[in-house]
Amino acid sequence: MKTAVCRAAPLLSAALLAGTALAGEAVPPTAHPDTTGWEDLFKPDLSNAEFKAGVWSVTDGVFTATEDQALWTKKQYENFILDLEFKNAEGTNSGVIVHCSDLANWIPNSIEIQIADDTAEKWAKSPKTWQCGAIFGHVAPTKSAVKKPGEWNRYTITCVGPKVYVMLNGEQVCEMDMTKWTSAKQNPDGSEIPPWLSKPVASLPLKGHIGFQGKHAGAPIWLRNIKIQELPR
Repeated sequence: MKTAVCRAAPLLSAALLAGTALAGEAVPPTAHPDTTGWEDLFKPDLSNAEFKAGVWSVTDGVFTATEDQALWTKKQYENFILDLEFKNAEGTNSGVIVHCSDLANWIPNSIEIQIADDTAEKWAKSPKTWQCGAIFGHVAPTKSAVKKPGEWNRYTITCVGPKVYVMLNGEQVCEMDMTKWTSAKQNPDGSEIPPWLSKPVASLPLKGHIGFQGKHAGAPIWLRNIKIQELPR
Protein backbone atom coordinates (compact mmCIF):
# COMPACT_ATOMS: atom_id res chain seq x y z
CA MET A 1 0.00 0.00 0.00
CA LYS A 2 1.25 3.51 -0.78
CA THR A 3 1.96 5.79 2.15
CA ALA A 4 0.08 8.99 2.86
CA VAL A 5 3.10 10.93 1.61
CA CYS A 6 2.98 9.15 -1.74
CA ARG A 7 -0.73 9.98 -2.08
CA ALA A 8 -0.35 13.67 -1.35
CA ALA A 9 0.53 14.61 -4.92
CA PRO A 10 -2.41 12.77 -6.58
CA LEU A 11 -4.81 14.19 -4.01
CA LEU A 12 -3.54 17.70 -4.66
CA SER A 13 -3.84 17.14 -8.40
CA ALA A 14 -7.42 15.96 -7.99
CA ALA A 15 -8.30 19.05 -5.98
CA LEU A 16 -6.79 21.31 -8.60
CA LEU A 17 -8.41 19.52 -11.53
CA ALA A 18 -11.94 18.98 -10.21
CA GLY A 19 -14.38 21.60 -11.39
CA THR A 20 -11.91 23.26 -13.72
CA ALA A 21 -11.87 23.44 -17.50
CA LEU A 22 -9.13 21.40 -19.14
CA ALA A 23 -8.70 21.22 -22.90
CA GLY A 24 -12.23 22.62 -23.21
CA GLU A 25 -13.83 20.03 -20.93
CA ALA A 26 -15.09 20.38 -17.36
CA VAL A 27 -13.75 17.83 -14.89
CA PRO A 28 -15.82 15.85 -14.32
CA PRO A 29 -17.90 16.56 -17.45
CA THR A 30 -21.43 17.82 -16.89
CA ALA A 31 -22.52 16.32 -20.22
CA HIS A 32 -21.05 13.86 -22.68
CA PRO A 33 -18.14 15.71 -24.32
CA ASP A 34 -17.52 16.59 -27.93
CA THR A 35 -14.75 14.10 -28.70
CA THR A 36 -13.77 15.64 -32.03
CA GLY A 37 -10.00 15.61 -32.10
CA TRP A 38 -9.66 13.14 -29.23
CA GLU A 39 -7.30 10.18 -29.56
CA ASP A 40 -8.65 6.75 -30.46
CA LEU A 41 -7.83 4.45 -27.57
CA PHE A 42 -7.04 1.61 -29.98
CA LYS A 43 -5.70 1.58 -33.50
CA PRO A 44 -8.02 -0.08 -36.05
CA ASP A 45 -5.60 -3.00 -36.41
CA LEU A 46 -5.31 -3.34 -32.59
CA SER A 47 -1.52 -3.06 -32.86
CA ASN A 48 -1.42 -1.00 -29.66
CA ALA A 49 -3.53 -3.52 -27.73
CA GLU A 50 -2.88 -6.62 -25.64
CA PHE A 51 -5.31 -9.52 -26.05
CA LYS A 52 -5.54 -13.24 -26.67
CA ALA A 53 -5.06 -13.89 -30.38
CA GLY A 54 -8.25 -14.46 -32.32
CA VAL A 55 -10.64 -13.28 -29.57
CA TRP A 56 -11.18 -9.60 -30.35
CA SER A 57 -11.96 -8.14 -33.76
CA VAL A 58 -12.98 -4.80 -35.25
CA THR A 59 -15.48 -4.55 -38.12
CA ASP A 60 -16.64 -1.17 -39.42
CA GLY A 61 -15.36 0.41 -36.22
CA VAL A 62 -17.23 -1.99 -33.90
CA PHE A 63 -15.24 -4.10 -31.41
CA THR A 64 -16.46 -7.46 -30.17
CA ALA A 65 -15.07 -10.64 -28.62
CA THR A 66 -15.71 -14.35 -29.02
CA GLU A 67 -14.50 -15.37 -25.54
CA ASP A 68 -14.33 -14.07 -21.98
CA GLN A 69 -10.91 -12.54 -22.51
CA ALA A 70 -10.16 -8.86 -21.97
CA LEU A 71 -8.83 -6.30 -24.44
CA TRP A 72 -6.10 -4.09 -22.93
CA THR A 73 -4.16 -0.98 -23.79
CA LYS A 74 -0.41 -1.50 -23.91
CA LYS A 75 -0.02 2.01 -22.57
CA GLN A 76 -0.82 2.91 -18.97
CA TYR A 77 -2.97 5.96 -18.22
CA GLU A 78 -3.32 8.16 -15.15
CA ASN A 79 -5.61 11.21 -15.36
CA PHE A 80 -8.05 10.98 -18.28
CA ILE A 81 -11.57 11.15 -19.65
CA LEU A 82 -12.63 7.99 -21.50
CA ASP A 83 -15.65 8.16 -23.80
CA LEU A 84 -17.23 5.22 -25.61
CA GLU A 85 -20.42 3.58 -26.79
CA PHE A 86 -21.51 0.03 -25.97
CA LYS A 87 -24.37 -2.22 -27.02
CA ASN A 88 -25.69 -5.13 -24.99
CA ALA A 89 -27.27 -8.38 -26.05
CA GLU A 90 -29.85 -10.07 -23.83
CA GLY A 91 -28.02 -11.04 -20.65
CA THR A 92 -24.77 -9.16 -21.37
CA ASN A 93 -22.39 -8.79 -18.43
CA SER A 94 -19.15 -6.99 -19.25
CA GLY A 95 -17.19 -4.00 -18.04
CA VAL A 96 -14.75 -1.14 -18.57
CA ILE A 97 -11.58 -1.63 -16.53
CA VAL A 98 -9.33 1.20 -15.32
CA HIS A 99 -6.21 1.52 -13.14
CA CYS A 100 -5.16 -2.07 -13.93
CA SER A 101 -1.66 -2.89 -12.69
CA ASP A 102 -1.63 -6.65 -13.39
CA LEU A 103 -3.03 -7.94 -16.69
CA ALA A 104 -2.62 -11.59 -15.66
CA ASN A 105 -4.62 -11.09 -12.44
CA TRP A 106 -6.70 -8.03 -13.20
CA ILE A 107 -9.79 -8.59 -11.07
CA PRO A 108 -8.33 -7.60 -7.66
CA ASN A 109 -5.82 -5.21 -9.25
CA SER A 110 -8.15 -2.78 -11.01
CA ILE A 111 -11.49 -0.99 -10.91
CA GLU A 112 -14.35 -2.19 -13.11
CA ILE A 113 -17.18 0.03 -14.29
CA GLN A 114 -19.97 -2.44 -14.89
CA ILE A 115 -21.73 -3.05 -18.19
CA ALA A 116 -24.85 -5.18 -17.87
CA ASP A 117 -28.26 -5.85 -19.33
CA ASP A 118 -30.27 -4.80 -16.29
CA THR A 119 -33.44 -6.07 -17.94
CA ALA A 120 -32.20 -9.67 -17.72
CA GLU A 121 -33.69 -11.41 -14.68
CA LYS A 122 -30.29 -12.69 -13.52
CA TRP A 123 -28.76 -9.21 -13.33
CA ALA A 124 -31.94 -7.42 -12.26
CA LYS A 125 -31.94 -9.56 -9.11
CA SER A 126 -28.21 -9.09 -8.49
CA PRO A 127 -26.82 -6.63 -5.93
CA LYS A 128 -27.09 -3.02 -7.12
CA THR A 129 -23.29 -2.82 -7.24
CA TRP A 130 -23.39 -5.47 -9.99
CA GLN A 131 -25.72 -3.48 -12.25
CA CYS A 132 -24.94 -1.23 -15.19
CA GLY A 133 -23.24 2.02 -14.22
CA ALA A 134 -21.87 0.62 -10.95
CA ILE A 135 -18.27 0.56 -9.88
CA PHE A 136 -18.46 -3.19 -9.57
CA GLY A 137 -18.74 -4.51 -6.04
CA HIS A 138 -18.21 -1.08 -4.50
CA VAL A 139 -20.62 1.68 -5.58
CA ALA A 140 -24.16 1.25 -6.91
CA PRO A 141 -25.46 3.61 -9.60
CA THR A 142 -27.89 6.27 -8.46
CA LYS A 143 -30.35 5.09 -11.10
CA SER A 144 -30.70 2.56 -13.92
CA ALA A 145 -29.88 4.46 -17.09
CA VAL A 146 -28.93 1.62 -19.45
CA LYS A 147 -30.98 1.11 -22.62
CA LYS A 148 -32.57 -2.15 -23.65
CA PRO A 149 -30.49 -4.75 -25.53
CA GLY A 150 -29.74 -3.85 -29.13
CA GLU A 151 -29.52 -0.09 -28.50
CA TRP A 152 -26.30 1.89 -28.21
CA ASN A 153 -25.37 3.39 -24.84
CA ARG A 154 -22.75 6.00 -24.05
CA TYR A 155 -20.26 6.06 -21.18
CA THR A 156 -18.05 8.96 -20.13
CA ILE A 157 -15.66 7.79 -17.43
CA THR A 158 -13.35 10.31 -15.74
CA CYS A 159 -10.35 9.32 -13.62
CA VAL A 160 -8.59 12.17 -11.82
CA GLY A 161 -6.24 11.30 -8.98
CA PRO A 162 -8.20 8.96 -6.67
CA LYS A 163 -11.58 10.09 -8.04
CA VAL A 164 -13.61 8.07 -10.55
CA TYR A 165 -16.78 9.55 -12.10
CA VAL A 166 -19.24 7.63 -14.29
CA MET A 167 -21.75 9.19 -16.70
CA LEU A 168 -24.15 6.86 -18.53
CA ASN A 169 -26.49 8.12 -21.25
CA GLY A 170 -26.30 11.70 -20.00
CA GLU A 171 -26.77 10.84 -16.32
CA GLN A 172 -24.02 11.13 -13.69
CA VAL A 173 -24.73 7.77 -12.05
CA CYS A 174 -21.70 6.94 -9.95
CA GLU A 175 -18.56 8.33 -8.34
CA MET A 176 -15.85 7.04 -6.06
CA ASP A 177 -13.07 8.48 -3.93
CA MET A 178 -10.67 5.55 -3.84
CA THR A 179 -9.01 6.73 -0.63
CA LYS A 180 -12.18 5.85 1.34
CA TRP A 181 -12.00 2.14 0.42
CA THR A 182 -9.42 1.00 2.97
CA SER A 183 -10.94 -2.46 3.50
CA ALA A 184 -11.10 -5.39 1.09
CA LYS A 185 -14.11 -6.85 2.90
CA GLN A 186 -16.49 -3.96 3.50
CA ASN A 187 -17.42 -0.84 1.58
CA PRO A 188 -17.53 2.42 3.54
CA ASP A 189 -21.33 2.03 3.84
CA GLY A 190 -20.86 -1.36 5.54
CA SER A 191 -21.95 -3.52 2.59
CA GLU A 192 -19.88 -6.57 1.73
CA ILE A 193 -17.32 -6.56 -1.06
CA PRO A 194 -17.20 -9.70 -3.25
CA PRO A 195 -14.33 -11.86 -1.95
CA TRP A 196 -12.56 -12.00 -5.31
CA LEU A 197 -11.97 -8.23 -5.04
CA SER A 198 -9.30 -9.03 -2.48
CA LYS A 199 -7.32 -5.79 -2.32
CA PRO A 200 -8.45 -2.50 -0.75
CA VAL A 201 -9.16 -0.01 -3.52
CA ALA A 202 -7.13 2.60 -1.61
CA SER A 203 -4.02 0.46 -2.15
CA LEU A 204 -4.34 0.35 -5.95
CA PRO A 205 -2.03 2.44 -8.16
CA LEU A 206 -3.59 5.49 -9.78
CA LYS A 207 -1.95 4.70 -13.12
CA GLY A 208 -2.61 1.57 -15.13
CA HIS A 209 -3.94 -0.14 -18.24
CA ILE A 210 -7.45 0.42 -19.56
CA GLY A 211 -9.38 -2.66 -20.62
CA PHE A 212 -12.70 -4.13 -21.68
CA GLN A 213 -14.13 -7.45 -20.53
CA GLY A 214 -15.01 -9.82 -23.35
CA LYS A 215 -17.89 -12.25 -23.88
CA HIS A 216 -18.60 -12.90 -20.22
CA ALA A 217 -21.51 -15.05 -18.96
CA GLY A 218 -22.12 -16.28 -22.51
CA ALA A 219 -23.49 -13.02 -23.94
CA PRO A 220 -21.67 -10.71 -26.37
CA ILE A 221 -20.76 -7.06 -26.01
CA TRP A 222 -20.16 -4.50 -28.76
CA LEU A 223 -18.09 -1.31 -28.43
CA ARG A 224 -17.40 1.63 -30.72
CA ASN A 225 -16.09 5.22 -30.73
CA ILE A 226 -13.63 4.53 -27.90
CA LYS A 227 -11.90 7.88 -27.36
CA ILE A 228 -9.59 9.25 -24.69
CA GLN A 229 -8.50 12.69 -23.53
CA GLU A 230 -5.50 12.65 -21.20
CA LEU A 231 -5.49 15.33 -18.50
CA PRO A 232 -2.57 17.10 -16.81
CA ARG A 233 -0.99 15.32 -13.87
